[in-house]
Amino acid sequence: MKTNTAVNALSALAQETRLEIFRLLVRKGQQGMAAGELSSHFAMPAATMSFHLKELSSAGLIVPRRESRSIIYSANYDQMQQLMNFLLENCCAEERENNNNKDGGKCQ
Repeated sequence: MKTNTAVNALSALAQETRLEIFRLLVRKGQQGMAAGELSSHFAMPAATMSFHLKELSSAGLIVPRRESRSIIYSANYDQMQQLMNFLLENCCAEERENNNNKDGGKCQ
């Protein structure tokens, strides 16, 4: 993952409502939720929810799919994993170097 992609994803999640929406979609799994259901769940006007979903979608954190007349949103687990890998890529690197990699290269 490139740094600017990570910054975009983290920026999208750096807003409380969007973070809550994303965490709910992660819990829902691949079935996801319709935009209308999300609006109802968060007691939010459809236009406001649409704005938040657009931001999360633009960052690649959620993916929309059409089912009949509804747009269903679900978490993009691949992108989420890439972001986690990016954040942990150099975890404890200096500590390992100072310890001559005695712990097998794993963070604690």
